[in-house]
Formats: sequence, structure tokens, C-alpha cells
Amino acid sequence: MTTRLTLAIQEHYEHLSPSERKLAALLLDRAEDLLAYSASELAAMAGVSKATAARLFRSLGYSDFNEVRLQARQERNLAPALQRPPSRAGAGGQLAQSISSHLQSEQESLARTFEWLRSDLLRSAAMTLAKAPHVWLLGLGVDRGLVQFVAPQFARVRPDVFVLDDRAGQWAESLANCAPRDALLIVQTQPRTQMADRLMAHAAASRMATVAVVDVRNVAWARRVAGLVLPCHCASGTHAFSAMAAASMLHLLVQHVAQTLGERSVQRIDMIANLRRELDE
Repeated sequence: MTTRLTLAIQEHYEHLSPSERKLAALLLDRAEDLLAYSASELAAMAGVSKATAARLFRSLGYSDFNEVRLQARQERNLAPALQRPPSRAGAGGQLAQSISSHLQSEQESLARTFEWLRSDLLRSAAMTLAKAPHVWLLGLGVDRGLVQFVAPQFARVRPDVFVLDDRAGQWAESLANCAPRDALLIVQTQPRTQMADRLMAHAAASRMATVAVVDVRNVAWARRVAGLVLPCHCASGTHAFSAMAAASMLHLLVQHVAQTLGERSVQRIDMIANLRRELDE
């Protein structure tokens, strides 16, 4: 999917009709297939009419689907060099180009993420994570690394922060500790799994407040299962995937949780610093 189409869906999603949302969700889920299908085929896959598809694209600022496809082709042709395998010739020059392209890709991912971040959503997410009795962090697969990265940062600014995982096959034991009014922060930069669906269903049944930090491909799903959604534009290349935007979003969340807690967070940070000095001595 084109980046501009993704942003347009995010911007207008709340104002779309239920049938338009179904097609918009399909477009987000089938991001790589946009050029492979016609508007009629996409509408049929979403279970909506061709008229609904036409209304959706007009609502998003396009004259018709042909304009969407043209934009997709242009963005594909302008994809950074990082996304194309390097040839064997001119290794030195290609390395410099690869570094430059990588930097450009990361900068664009961060810019797109935070240019479209709503300040009210960020404040609400920070308030949710600051006021909850317990905060549970969830990341499946490679997203577990992002959770492990941010868990000690949250633990510095507030107490009762836990990682929800399946170590020793103990999903049930971990879930039994979750309670109403607790907060769950899920990180989902990769395609979702059935386990993610089941865990989010349990969170809803447990009346936990949920915050989702997700790649834009998962926005439609996240809005169905989470109370607050913070979209990120992660960068994907031929050989690797960068979640720098998600990591930066998590860092920003930690800072805003600390600001929300105010003096309580400052006192906790000072106490931890004193304990570390005592342990080192």
C-alpha cells in the first residue's frame, strides 16, 4: 500500500461508514497486494459493494481507484535503495549509498509517525499507563525484544510493571494475575497471530484498559481490540525490518507517563538511583 493512502485511512477512519471501514481494514491488512487487484475484486474480498469502494476512495481524497494505483506505482518506483539487493560491483560506493538510504528511510519513518500522532491520544495513553494499579507489557515473537527494551524504563518511573509472556508455557498462570482496571500495553509491529487475538480477547473480558503501539498495517485490527491505538510507520527492507519508530514511540510514552505521575515518578527515580549506589558500594 502507498504510504499516503495509509495516512489518509488513519486520518479519516473515524468518519467512515461501517462498510467503508471494512474495505479500509482490508486495504491495511493486504498492503502488499494493492497493485494485484482491481477495485471490484477488493470490494468483493471485503464483502462490500463497488459503490462503497468508490465512496471510500472519494472520502480519502482520490478521484477513483486508478489514482490510488498510480500513486502506489510511483511510491514503489521511488522506494529507497535499501529495499533493493546490492549488486557486486562498486561495493564502496554502494555501501555509502546504502548508509545514506538507510538514514533517509529511518528519518522518513520517524517523521511520518510523529507528524500524524495526535497529542490527545498520547496524553490518554500516558494517563492510562500512569493510573492503572498494574501495567502489563505484551509483545509476541520479535516484538518481545521491544517489550524487554522498554520494561525497565517503565519500571523506573512507576511501580508494578510486569512483562506478560509464556516462559515455561505459563500463559494461564500469567493471565490469572491480570485484574480489572489494570493496563495492558501491546506492541505489534509484525503481522498479528491467533495468539494475539486470544490474548486481547482475554484482556477485554478482564476489563483491562488497553493501549496498542502498532505498525500501520495493524491499525484496523488494533482499533477493534484496543482502547487506544498509537500507529507507527516501521521501515521494511529486503533483508531486515526496522522498528525504530515503535521504539521511539515507547520511549515517548515512558516520558509522558513520568510527567503524568509528576513528583511520585521523581521520587521513585531518586530511590532507584540511591539503591543502585548502595548496591555498588
